[in-house]
Amino acid sequence: MKGVFFKILLLLAVGTGVYFIFFHSKYENIQPLTNSWEKVVPLQEVPDGLNSLSAKECGACHQQHYEEWKFSTHSHAWTDPQFQAELKKESSPFMCINCHIPLQNQQEFIVEGLIDGDIYQPVIKANPHFDRELQQEGINCASCHVRNNAVIGPTGTTKAPHKTIKDPDFLSESLCISCHNAVAEVSPTLACSFETGDEWKEGPYANDKNCISCHMEEVEREIVPGFGNRKSHYHYFAGSGIPKFDSLETKAMSGLGIYPSELKEAYSQGDSILFKLKIKNEFAGHKVPTGDPERFYLISYTLKNDLDTIIYSTEDRIGEHWEWYPTVKKIADNNLLPNEERYFNFSYLVNKKGDYKLAVEVTKHRLNKEAAEYNKLTNHYPLSIPVFDEEYLIRVK
Repeated sequence: MKGVFFKILLLLAVGTGVYFIFFHSKYENIQPLTNSWEKVVPLQEVPDGLNSLSAKECGACHQQHYEEWKFSTHSHAWTDPQFQAELKKESSPFMCINCHIPLQNQQEFIVEGLIDGDIYQPVIKANPHFDRELQQEGINCASCHVRNNAVIGPTGTTKAPHKTIKDPDFLSESLCISCHNAVAEVSPTLACSFETGDEWKEGPYANDKNCISCHMEEVEREIVPGFGNRKSHYHYFAGSGIPKFDSLETKAMSGLGIYPSELKEAYSQGDSILFKLKIKNEFAGHKVPTGDPERFYLISYTLKNDLDTIIYSTEDRIGEHWEWYPTVKKIADNNLLPNEERYFNFSYLVNKKGDYKLAVEVTKHRLNKEAAEYNKLTNHYPLSIPVFDEEYLIRVK
């Protein structure tokens, strides 16, 4: 009922654009927002020299940055079909949008407080500065680079046509972690579990590498055409590599080192085919997978005979298991720690001559098929990408 109640309030807000006032005494206790994840980046004015806060506006000069950003999942943080499906659920509270459209300018309503501290009873008003086009850009340039009527950059150059200030501390990994480390038990049946920041802090690289050094690789290039090369960073924000739409591409950063074992040139009847696949979290400073607890890897072996018939298959999984109802809790977690390695073994006794094919595949998954069907995600929503895919010919004499 609370979810329905909130939707009714939203409909009222569209029509009136005024504060909601509850006359019954039980609604008089309106508490302020206290948790960081309940709050949005306050209204940002357009800096002098710019016409809007849109990424497209920035891309008029910062052309390469803009093209890279369009490949990123940041650019589809709001339009992501999975996120939109989750948002429509009654159990979805208002603050889920604060990481996906972090600027108040992008949000249709302003949350003033919570009735009795209840996240499902926010006191809201219509946002007079709501920019629907800006909303569609999700996490855009202004999300990270615009504060207090200025563009925040690494150099604070005075050559830019807009006001620019230098603040490398603000543009540090702490800005990334403000969204990529959202951990909270929101309600008995709803938890936010994005622990990448904590994983990095507890890992072996916290003093040497950070989010930016890995996910925004340094490069020498022109920031603006015609102004010469200088140090910059790629803005693909390479990550899972699973695109949000099948018509798009994105940049992958696996984190894994995958090492297959050797097979014999020939086997005899009664021999066992033995194969090992070593998988190591060799390149990531956090667990793999990380972020959304529904992500996982599948390691599958499929053995076929010379008629191309599957005679044996086996599968392993790397990821978390959660129970979401009646009370949310993590059941298991076998994510790979930084530098952790694990072996996935295949064994099969062959008692018939012929040629066999062993397919070895590692795939990275956004969520499982059952969850995708529950959320009514279509075939146009990519659920996985291949990470390793090899087929080996095996001769049995």
